[in-house]
Amino acid sequence: MVRAATSSLFSSVFASFDKDADGKISAEELQLCMKAALGEDVSAEEADALVASADTNGDRLLDEEEFLRLVGTETEEENELERCRGLREAFGMYEVKGQGCITPASLMLMLSRLGSHKDIEECRAMIQRFDLNGDGVVCFDEFKHMMEA
Repeated sequence: MVRAATSSLFSSVFASFDKDADGKISAEELQLCMKAALGEDVSAEEADALVASADTNGDRLLDEEEFLRLVGTETEEENELERCRGLREAFGMYEVKGQGCITPASLMLMLSRLGSHKDIEECRAMIQRFDLNGDGVVCFDEFKHMMEA
C-alpha cells in the first residue's frame, strides 16, 4: 500500500516535470523543475548525466518508468544508509568503546544486561562463528555480515 502511494506520488511529480506533456522528461525540463521544486541549481551537464544514468532506451529522455526507477534507486540508497546507521548503533552497544570491535567480554557484559547470562567460553564460541579473520573479536564488517546472514 505504501509502495503504491509512493509510486502514485512520483507519477504526479513526473507529470509536473513533463512541461510539454509529451510523456517524456528532457534534461532541460529536469533542470528547470529541480530549480523550481527543490531550489537546486543543476548544471546542464549534471542534468544530462542524470538523464543518461536512467535512460534505458537511449532516446536521451526519461519516460515515466525510467523516472520511477531513477527515483527508486535514490530511495534504495537512502534506505541502505539508514540501515547502516542502525547497524552502527547496534554494533556500538556491544563493542569495546574506542576499540572498534566486540570481544567475548563485551559480548558477555551486554548479554547479561539484556538478561541472557552466558559465560566467557560461550561468548568466545559465539564470536568464533562470525570472526572471519580469526583475530578473536568481531569488527563492524563481520558484525554486518552476521546481521545479513
